[in-house]
Amino acid sequence: MSDSKNDEGVNRRHALECMVWAGTGVLWTVAGGVPTSLSLLDAAEAAEAAKSGFTFLQISDSHVGFDKPANPHALDTLKEAVGRVNALPVKPTFMLHTGDITHSAKPSEFDLANQVIGGTGVDVHYVPGEHDITDEATEKAYLERYGKGTKGGGWYSFDDNGVHFVGLNNVTNLKSFGLGYLGKEQLEWLEDDLRPLKSSTPIVIFAHIPLWSVYPNWGWGTDDAAIALGYLKRFGSVTVLNGHIHQLMQKVEGNITFHTARSTAFPQPAPGTAPSPGPMVVPAEKLRSVLGTTSVAFKRTESPLAITDTSLAG
Repeated sequence: MSDSKNDEGVNRRHALECMVWAGTGVLWTVAGGVPTSLSLLDAAEAAEAAKSGFTFLQISDSHVGFDKPANPHALDTLKEAVGRVNALPVKPTFMLHTGDITHSAKPSEFDLANQVIGGTGVDVHYVPGEHDITDEATEKAYLERYGKGTKGGGWYSFDDNGVHFVGLNNVTNLKSFGLGYLGKEQLEWLEDDLRPLKSSTPIVIFAHIPLWSVYPNWGWGTDDAAIALGYLKRFGSVTVLNGHIHQLMQKVEGNITFHTARSTAFPQPAPGTAPSPGPMVVPAEKLRSVLGTTSVAFKRTESPLAITDTSLAG
């Protein structure tokens, strides 16, 4: 993307070229059904989408506390992302944070994250990333902060504007290569949670590690996701939101749209293009061109998910 701050005419083709890096968030409006896109920088589009009266924002991988060369100022780019959210003509109803709130699960990092993200003034629904739960002690601390009213290791569901949202924890008991894992207890809960719902109910599942096999050799997938996805086959519209891989990718499989969000902290390499995943250094002048905003509208239509990405350099 262009580094010029005057270049706000970001087209979709150029946006898609940037989405393999990192970003700030995904704005959704829900009129029911299948997601389509709008631009966070386009006030007219955002206002039109907000006529549904219901919007929510996805943000992911803020990694508060990260200060390595890939982005020594991760807290500042999170603040920039929050600034973009606050500039929206209509505030989101709530936010979903799909994990790695912090980089090292330190209480001070969680405090900073809550302070900055709280600057949006909207409610936030969290699920943990592997950097938020590193052992039994940090799992307990995470649940004390974010687990009130949740089940087991922090999974839960809620309904808003006719949409059923389900937050899952797939970062405890990671499998080979760091693959995500849901576990029997959580899967049984999920099956029970979905059972009473009508098949016409739009479902949004959100977790940290992708529920589809993006690149298993890097742990970019969930070992027992197939069981969970089997419970979702009867629903007409299912959207699965994840983070973890710090790049925007999409897959549509039958009734399910998979969407991975980008990070506010640092980019990671595209699958298989490096010896291993991890923070990727880009030239300082290009950092904000790979940290941006992404917005998506959720409307009843048979069109596939469309995504518009805007960099912080825009």
